[in-house]
Amino acid sequence: MRMRQLGNSGLFVSELCLGTMTFGGDETMWGQIGRLQQDEADGLVKASLDAGINFIDTANIYSFGRSEEILGQSLRNLGVPRHEVVIATKVLGPMSDGPNNRGGSRGHILYQAEASLKRLGLDHIDLYQIHGFDPAVPIEETLEALNTLVQKGAVRYLGLSNWAAWQVMKAIGLTQLRQLAPIISLQAYYTLAGRDLEREIIPMLTSEKVGLMVWSPLAGGYLSGKYDREGRGNDGRRATFNFPPVNMDRGYAAIEAMREIAAAKGASVAQIALAWLLHQKAVTSVIIGAKRLDQLEDNIGATKVSLSPEDLARLNDVSRLPEEYPGWMLDRQSTYRTA
Repeated sequence: MRMRQLGNSGLFVSELCLGTMTFGGDETMWGQIGRLQQDEADGLVKASLDAGINFIDTANIYSFGRSEEILGQSLRNLGVPRHEVVIATKVLGPMSDGPNNRGGSRGHILYQAEASLKRLGLDHIDLYQIHGFDPAVPIEETLEALNTLVQKGAVRYLGLSNWAAWQVMKAIGLTQLRQLAPIISLQAYYTLAGRDLEREIIPMLTSEKVGLMVWSPLAGGYLSGKYDREGRGNDGRRATFNFPPVNMDRGYAAIEAMREIAAAKGASVAQIALAWLLHQKAVTSVIIGAKRLDQLEDNIGATKVSLSPEDLARLNDVSRLPEEYPGWMLDRQSTYRTA
């Protein structure tokens, strides 16, 4: 398991990150993603740590706090030394019906950070992330609140999730202007079936030295190899929770190529999808989640899959994004400086 520097910081995290969205679900939407309770979660956390993963991601909204509670208890049950794990959580989603118990306001962020610490049973959060963009709250207010948490010692590092390139760039500019704690990471969706990040976000992350954490690297199970061209499969999460959106034509063209590459390497289709991400320079860590130990072990096996330049070129060709402006013009005009 390789360790990678998270953005322009001194924090090193494993190339795979254990996601805990499958922890604690019930009859709500979260139960469609996973219903793992304490014993099952302990097994996944232990297997991840044993494989060299030091990075675990959760969020206050996952099963409305139950995921954080289960994760914190797992760390205690397994006797994990605090300094050996990097714990990331997130804030944004509604935690009750009230208008002030959601979003990126100062009040909600400070209150939920304390609540997350209590649920996790920790004295600090290693990486605290804003789970999405709140158009009702000034970015300045959100960043000032995050800086307060860092100054108090409740949070070590700051990240964002599901923000557009201009929003991230504005946040970076404000932290520099106001001398606030920096943004070191973005958590975003990126797969062979959804390469939209390559248009604006990845160039921005590379320019500003911001780390990239990838969520749903198998596109909600679509890239596991169990679905046909129309997206139909016998089981899996997409049968009840069809998310994230996928361009079926481009996605299945990628799956066909992945199946052939997987067969030649004695790997699973899911491992090829994960290995492709691990070969992308912009990617710091890929978040993997599982309902069963065998799924987790298969995902971890992707770290041992090496894709050749020919493999990467083939996967790139079948999943390439359609050209859009200004991309095609930027490519054309960049030739002015090739001499």
